[in-house]
Amino acid sequence: MRLHLILPRVEPDHFSEPTICPGEECDGRRFRLHQKVAKPVKDTMYREVIAYRYQCLRCGLTFRVYPRGVTLAQTSQRVKGLGVLLYLLGLSYGAVSLALEALGAYMAKSSVYDAVQAAAERVPGLKQTQVFEGVRTPALGSDLTGVKCNGEWVHLGLTVDDISGLVLTVDGLAAEDAETLQAWIEPIVAAVEAEVLVTDDADAFKVMVRKLELKHQVCKSHVVRNTEELIVTLTKVIVEGQDDSLSAIDVAAEQALADLKRLGELIHSRQPEEEAELEILHLRYIGAAPPQKDESASIAYRLRMLFLDRWELWRRLTLYRRWKGPNGETIDGTNNSSERAIGWWIKERYRTMRGYKRLRSVFNVSRLLAWTGNHLGRGGADLALIIA
Repeated sequence: MRLHLILPRVEPDHFSEPTICPGEECDGRRFRLHQKVAKPVKDTMYREVIAYRYQCLRCGLTFRVYPRGVTLAQTSQRVKGLGVLLYLLGLSYGAVSLALEALGAYMAKSSVYDAVQAAAERVPGLKQTQVFEGVRTPALGSDLTGVKCNGEWVHLGLTVDDISGLVLTVDGLAAEDAETLQAWIEPIVAAVEAEVLVTDDADAFKVMVRKLELKHQVCKSHVVRNTEELIVTLTKVIVEGQDDSLSAIDVAAEQALADLKRLGELIHSRQPEEEAELEILHLRYIGAAPPQKDESASIAYRLRMLFLDRWELWRRLTLYRRWKGPNGETIDGTNNSSERAIGWWIKERYRTMRGYKRLRSVFNVSRLLAWTGNHLGRGGADLALIIA
């Protein structure tokens, strides 16, 4: 996990002049400096700052204006930001409290928790209805993961700009079926104006993409890995010769082994024009009978369905070789952007826990980490923007 966070600063001499009266029923815009008062503060550098008291000339209300990095709260924004930073780096709330105490700026662990949650809830975007910074992208990446909260698994869905790798949303899902995925993805697709969805090889994504009438790139890495495993398994069964289903359709074992070898070559070359060759491989096994009830599939039928599946999958698998976005954008054919985002911004912090205790934290911490990650190449995430 890589973070680049900019802590809020405390500047005792930097004040912002009031522009409107904070009174609920007053819109006064003229004030006089009424008093200067000392303000005790918990900070790593200052123990006290000066606050200005102003009086509204319209309603007479007096109110305080604090220097930059200080609020009505006793703890400075710098210390709150430091607490958030330490928590995101892997310390528990209690450990953050101890670390801050050692720095002379104690915060109770409950206060650290409140600071983390408050900061996360002020993160702009990263929800289904608030895509990060209103990004537009022709290629949307998506993946699913899960974390435990109070012993129960919580489903999370994440979307990214597959061109830049920016995380766009992190949302909770009730399930992982095609209908649920469609209800989640459809408004995001509309918001970012995507024409391509990049996912893993899960069937639910295939069904959902077909209903949304999107172009679909299935992760080539997943398909290559799964295909190679199947080739090894099926080759072993054919060599052992314990299944006579091939002879029933007049296919020699040597031919079947050669076909599996060729599939392995095709799955690595992944050229669009090779689709026709997969049709030929499938048709060689078209006569293989499906299993009857309570029977296992024969080797011939498994080959028939394997070649059919890869034939049907071919256009989704090779889209990256044919597709270009409206401004010449390209994709690499994997869903690495989504998996990398899940690993860095959801799983890396989660591994240090025994599971979340509150559902609120599941979404807040993941979104906060993703927001900081989105600023890695932008000079860092300024915590002053989200620390209250």
